[in-house]
Amino acid sequence: MLSRKNRLLLLKVLSLFSVVRGYNVLIILVAQYLASIFILSPDLPLGKIIFDLNLFFIVLASSLVIASGYIINNFYDAEKDLINKPRKSMLDRLVSQRFKLTTYFLLNLLAVFVASYVSFRAVLFFSAYIFGIWLYSHKLKKVPFVGNVVSVTLSIAPFFAVFVYYKNFQTDIFVHALFLFCLMLAREIIKDLENIAGDLAHGYRTIPIIYGTVISKVVITVVVLLTLLPSWLLIENFNVGRMDYYFKACMGVLLLFLVLLWRSNTKKEYVWLHNILKLIIVFGVFSIVLIDLDLVIDRLRIWKIT
Repeated sequence: MLSRKNRLLLLKVLSLFSVVRGYNVLIILVAQYLASIFILSPDLPLGKIIFDLNLFFIVLASSLVIASGYIINNFYDAEKDLINKPRKSMLDRLVSQRFKLTTYFLLNLLAVFVASYVSFRAVLFFSAYIFGIWLYSHKLKKVPFVGNVVSVTLSIAPFFAVFVYYKNFQTDIFVHALFLFCLMLAREIIKDLENIAGDLAHGYRTIPIIYGTVISKVVITVVVLLTLLPSWLLIENFNVGRMDYYFKACMGVLLLFLVLLWRSNTKKEYVWLHNILKLIIVFGVFSIVLIDLDLVIDRLRIWKIT
């Protein structure tokens, strides 16, 4: 049986994990490694990728900056989230604002320090990334559409870091990036529909607040339809192996999503739509291994032998 002091400590740990969105950070970490193995450097031996210290430091620096980004975002949105996410806010408030800011600065300093082991260019990249996240959280997220686009750009920036590291400029990588960008942009605008009450109360100028629900749904529909284009291109024009099953399923789910979108009018329904897009993204991360199942089997066999 835990003592009262230990229970409070455990709750604070859970609170900090909630603030930094630990589950999201873990997904991005896994996605960076899977993308490195199966998309960006499929010809390199598995061990050379897994034990590449430069890649490890890039992924670690990315994770630290993303975690700090969630902290500063939570810091600025603390009052708004009391309306939009009351249950999560009560858990998050177990950690003081002062402690959040201290952790934010420590994580950023540690990220820059880790990046310095890779190169000076990595230090510049992650310094700019940190500044970009702060600027978005402090100013840009209140600008309609621009805030959405910047948010998505910052979300995929860690993949850009790995992409530049491997210097792989093949067309299919850009098509993958376009698919992810459109999917995440639709998710961002759905979040604005979901959070109208808190955004309106605190002066946020989002698409739903300025242009209304109908126009927001039109924009989401256009973005989702644009998402179908890279899905089709990846299936028809590029070798994505058995991951084509994922993209075919995505196209069907996204069309169903649009039907549900136009039938939805409540926050609960928008939360469900948000979760559908989130699940598509998460399944997409783990579906990367389907690009070359033989490669997975061969690499596991080699790994076992070595």
